[in-house]
Amino acid sequence: MDELINLVMKKTGISEINAKQAVETVFDFLKTKLPEPLGSQIEGFLSGDLLEQAEDLLGGLGDILGQG
Repeated sequence: MDELINLVMKKTGISEINAKQAVETVFDFLKTKLPEPLGSQIEGFLSGDLLEQAEDLLGGLGDILGQG
């Protein structure tokens, strides 16, 4: 998650606290809007390896869209 927070800070110029809050807000929103298999994987972004979790999430999205 730190990578994403740093990217948000760099792209927007906002403070680390505000960037963290923005990232958490987006993740919370996505968890409620995505189908359950994907929504539950969002938690992994907050605690696990970002790249591995992103691959899992995108793979699940491809399955849902019939492209997996």
